[in-house]
Amino acid sequence: MSVGGKSQQMVLLGMLLIGFWYALQLFASVLAPFVAAGVAAYALDPPTTQLTRLGLPRGFAAIAMILAILAAMLLFALLLYPLLLFQLGLLAARIPHYAFLAQGWAREVLTSVQEQFGPDLVNDKLRDVISGQAGSMLSIVLSTVTGVIGSGFAIFNLLSLVVVTPVVGFYLLRDWPRMITMIDSWLPNRYAPVIRVQAREIDRILSAWVRGQALCCLFLALYYALGLSLAGLDLGLVVGLSAGLLSFIPYVGSIIGGATAIGLSLAQFPNWHGVAWVAGVLLIGQVLEGYVIYPRVLGDRVELPAVWVIFALFAGAAAFGFLGVMLAVPIAATIGVLCRFWLRRYLASTLYLDPQGPLSGGP
Repeated sequence: MSVGGKSQQMVLLGMLLIGFWYALQLFASVLAPFVAAGVAAYALDPPTTQLTRLGLPRGFAAIAMILAILAAMLLFALLLYPLLLFQLGLLAARIPHYAFLAQGWAREVLTSVQEQFGPDLVNDKLRDVISGQAGSMLSIVLSTVTGVIGSGFAIFNLLSLVVVTPVVGFYLLRDWPRMITMIDSWLPNRYAPVIRVQAREIDRILSAWVRGQALCCLFLALYYALGLSLAGLDLGLVVGLSAGLLSFIPYVGSIIGGATAIGLSLAQFPNWHGVAWVAGVLLIGQVLEGYVIYPRVLGDRVELPAVWVIFALFAGAAAFGFLGVMLAVPIAATIGVLCRFWLRRYLASTLYLDPQGPLSGGP
């Protein structure tokens, strides 16, 4: 292939990427249900294929899977939604009490620092200002968290997610094999084998992460919600479900859920016995997560480093909001596979292997 042909291909590829980015920016506000439907179709394709192998037509298998997911969501809403609303109302009612406790704790800490290092470091005015701000900051944080959770359930009830996503998901799931065959027929003959190999690698990593992470989050959410509730934490259901569902972001769910549970237990229980029970639930959860759930469900199939996943999720959220969060992991997996492919090509090239290359200064 000539240099001019390669340049034209690079220009065409660059224009396609720019067009894709511009389309995301332009239609980000309406793409979320369609992307969610695509994610659902991708995740449900293997069980749907299994149903077709049992003799069920693809359309009936697809609608059966969609109805099963809707039934599970409806069951969740009927069983847990009233409890969640009750606990969110309880949290909102206790915000002033938690703010007062935070203010008293900050005043005690500053008083202790003042006694140890003298009034030159911490005077009475500074102590009062900081302790007052501590209560205000906690009140703002808790109010924000309550509002975010409440708005999340409000978004869940919007027509676009309740109606559009299942309908689009059904059509995508029904036509999934046909779409894959059609896209495969568009591949250039010269590069089709290489592209298929990389696509299978992306599918292997992405399917392991999406389906495995979904199961892990479900197991952890059920464990933390049940364990913290049995430990006597009043807001155990909300904290447990939040910690489990946030576990798709490495370390974030554990840190936020653990800190919130310990803080609420310190404010609720008059002695260390209840706090110890909550801490025990969190510790056992970490052991199960690190040594049982993730190794057995995910294993070594996921080649996505935790730092790369965290960066991708936050970068996607900053760029496109909720849509960016849904697209972050697929794009991160694709970039990772392509980088490893080009690294292998580079390590096998003369640019790397030839000691007398053009940059060596040799003859």
